[in-house]
Amino acid sequence: MRKAFFKEHIVQIGLILILLISLFTCIYSISNYKSSTNTNKMAVNQNMPANQDKNNMRAKGHRSNFSNKNTSFPTKSPQQHNNTQLHNGTQRNMNRGFGNTNNKYAPVLTLYFVLFLILFIIMYRLFINKKLNFSLTNKKLSIALLLCIGALIRISLSTVMEGYSGDMMLFNNWASSAAKNFANFYSSANSSDYPPLYIYILFLIGKLTSISGLSLYYSILLKLPSIIADIGTAYLIYRLAKKYISVESGLLLSVFYIFNPAVFIDSTLWGQVDSFFALLIVISVFLICEGKAVFSSVIFTLSVLMKPQGIIFLPVLLFEIIRRRNIGLFIKCLISAIAAAVVVILPFSSGQSILWIFKLYSKTISEYPYASVNGFNFYSLIGANYEQSSNTFFIFSYGTWGIIAITAITLLSLYIYIKNKNREFAFAAALVQISGVFTFSTGMHERYLFPALVLAILSYVYLKDKRFFVLFLGYSITIYGNIYYILFGKSGIMNSNSHSMLSDGISLLNIILFIYLIKILIDITKKNKLLNLERIE
Repeated sequence: MRKAFFKEHIVQIGLILILLISLFTCIYSISNYKSSTNTNKMAVNQNMPANQDKNNMRAKGHRSNFSNKNTSFPTKSPQQHNNTQLHNGTQRNMNRGFGNTNNKYAPVLTLYFVLFLILFIIMYRLFINKKLNFSLTNKKLSIALLLCIGALIRISLSTVMEGYSGDMMLFNNWASSAAKNFANFYSSANSSDYPPLYIYILFLIGKLTSISGLSLYYSILLKLPSIIADIGTAYLIYRLAKKYISVESGLLLSVFYIFNPAVFIDSTLWGQVDSFFALLIVISVFLICEGKAVFSSVIFTLSVLMKPQGIIFLPVLLFEIIRRRNIGLFIKCLISAIAAAVVVILPFSSGQSILWIFKLYSKTISEYPYASVNGFNFYSLIGANYEQSSNTFFIFSYGTWGIIAITAITLLSLYIYIKNKNREFAFAAALVQISGVFTFSTGMHERYLFPALVLAILSYVYLKDKRFFVLFLGYSITIYGNIYYILFGKSGIMNSNSHSMLSDGISLLNIILFIYLIKILIDITKKNKLLNLERIE
């Protein structure tokens, strides 16, 4: 009887043991972090203006443990140079205690990534050959255990590395400023160029870190929203895969996302907020698939109010409105989007001009007028990383080529979406938008491709084409490689001469993956056309 029980519940028993180990590791890591963290690390931020130029912050305040005398930084304008001089003393103090001092874990992370890829390939082969069959007695318990393990592992990892110091210093400073004077956050001298939505989150973190007992855990608290977003995204993958495929597939796909190092290197190690942004995109596209375009317009608006890159995905909502040919729906979506924007923006608008939000976005977008900003894409491949986007490349400027690329990619995804007459193509259309824009548009950072991971998984869930697994594997490699190279790379900020086999290889692979994605969708479109013809006959 005991043997039968053990055999029936062996997966849950194993997960419980892993959970206990993860819990112990998490408690130990937090306790050790508390005793070893220098409480004065971030104190200097209280005297640093929050609107410090982010280029200068990255150039001066990141990865101080690496030194490379031959490192070439992007050319700064006179205004940026003066700003650097103004805060030079402050920056030197930051550098002494806030670099990525635990890069000794980088080789271990890469080893884990290789093992993850090998396991994924094995599981994928078993899956397509229909040899991967397993059943669970308590599926709700299994997903709960997996999500808890994923969260605990991330919290533990968040303590071994402070994160990308330039970004972490900015977030900490903004959190402190928002907590002190939320309503005047943008109108005060210590303003930020970051869109307003995430300032609400930073406000809460600032309030928490102002508590003496919690001030020691500033790094963990800054990373926590993205960690929660990772787990929320994994759970959404499970629910959708459970609904459209099977519970077992849902669990498997969630595992691929939760334990993918390309996911937690961004949120847990770097400390960036792309996971939070990706969750907003996933929810908005999911609402389109559910036929709830009005609610989707609200979430899309929130995504744009968090990061300007949200505009990349906005055409997907327009595709659905065009497909339905409903002017009333367009008006409802527009009103809902405006209302959502007003609710988020209004608390910061005291004493501001009516166009202040547009000036903010203009300032944010104009910060990086380069063909590529460490994004391994077409422009990086041709040696245009940190080349001014106004420079000429084959008749037109890089910026003009970027606009042409965005237009062509959007028209292509519109054609595929309308041709299939099915809102289940929404995730695939979103994947085309982000992969195409990242690969062929200008101003792309190393992290901007991040949403492609979850979009590839959910494109498979809705379209049932196993080739999306190949895309998921490919984007796992390129996203991890790009982020790892910038986060741990010895050269610091790259320039147009910073070519390497790794950066060029990843850039080329991103181009190949985009072409392969288009091929998959054209194949599906042709197949659907033939099926429709057969039904008519």
